[in-house]
Amino acid sequence: MESLILQARNRYHKRLLDEGILSVDKDGIPSNADKSSRLSVAIAREVASQLEAHVQTKALGQTSGARFESINMLFLEETFPNLQHLRPGQWKVAKLGNRNSIKTSSFAQYEHLDYLATLTLEDPKLAASLGNDYMVAPDVVIYREPETDEFINSPCEIVGSNVSTHSDLRKSFTGLPILHASVSAKWTIRSDRAQNSRTEALGLIRNRKGHLPHIVVVTGEPLPSRLASLALGTGDIDCVYHFALPELINAVNSFEQEEDAKEMLNILVEGKRLKDISDLPLDLSV
Repeated sequence: MESLILQARNRYHKRLLDEGILSVDKDGIPSNADKSSRLSVAIAREVASQLEAHVQTKALGQTSGARFESINMLFLEETFPNLQHLRPGQWKVAKLGNRNSIKTSSFAQYEHLDYLATLTLEDPKLAASLGNDYMVAPDVVIYREPETDEFINSPCEIVGSNVSTHSDLRKSFTGLPILHASVSAKWTIRSDRAQNSRTEALGLIRNRKGHLPHIVVVTGEPLPSRLASLALGTGDIDCVYHFALPELINAVNSFEQEEDAKEMLNILVEGKRLKDISDLPLDLSV
């Protein structure tokens, strides 16, 4: 019998294929490849072959990005809430966007950003001084609802009205959910867009009050060198997760002459800077 996460991973790939996010055009170029790079096309083609991608019309860039975010959200919805024995709590997964009522400032650690945004609208000089570095918009988030005193005190009398009155976990005193994880979904990594995820991460780190959420990136980028541009180094992003890491490793290792690519991929994997999408739910349970 297949494990829950393996089943979810298979559905994850099926959705990518069915919705045309992962596809191959009539010239044999996969949708996540950089057609100007021979190695990018070759690796992406081998990964697509392993996942049995079909030749079809390539999804539009913006639409493809939004769908990739949604598919990652669905994967987390199907996995993370099932790990209650590892990480108990009232967990919710959401995809943020302009039309979503949930914003970064909706969470306990970032509620002050709403006030800051109001001030900058009223004061152009302040807006010019601060810029918009404090505005953070993750693609997908996991958050925890605060707990009632009744639930906290269910084993025994743990808290009362005169103690622990500033804890974000107590619904009676805060009421705002707690941001647990920020997931940035980047179908591909290009030199300019790669840094967007780092900027988002630094914004979350610098502007928080309290607990720092997990900050991760999920990508379908085939080139190890471009993965390295985002994954190497520590201090901002927890880890980068590939949509099909075992398939990527097989693809890169199949090219005998590409020693640099093999070495770089090995550095990322062995250095725990690049993992498979199936590792993400368990890592978020830490």
